[in-house]
Amino acid sequence: MEKELNNPVELSDEEMDKRFQEALRIAIEIKKAKGVPIAKYDLERREPYLEYPDGSREYVSKEA
Repeated sequence: MEKELNNPVELSDEEMDKRFQEALRIAIEIKKAKGVPIAKYDLERREPYLEYPDGSREYVSKEA
């Protein structure tokens, strides 16, 4: 009997992590290709920012 690869119950945590990371990588590449900024977090400054396809950053104001 062949193991179904799309059955989440049959997948290990490592395989789920691998699939999630690959899906995230693809989503980021698609956004870059479309010229859409990507939300990220700067651990040193402890601030969220938008990273544009050209590499520039725009830090998001903490004030709402």
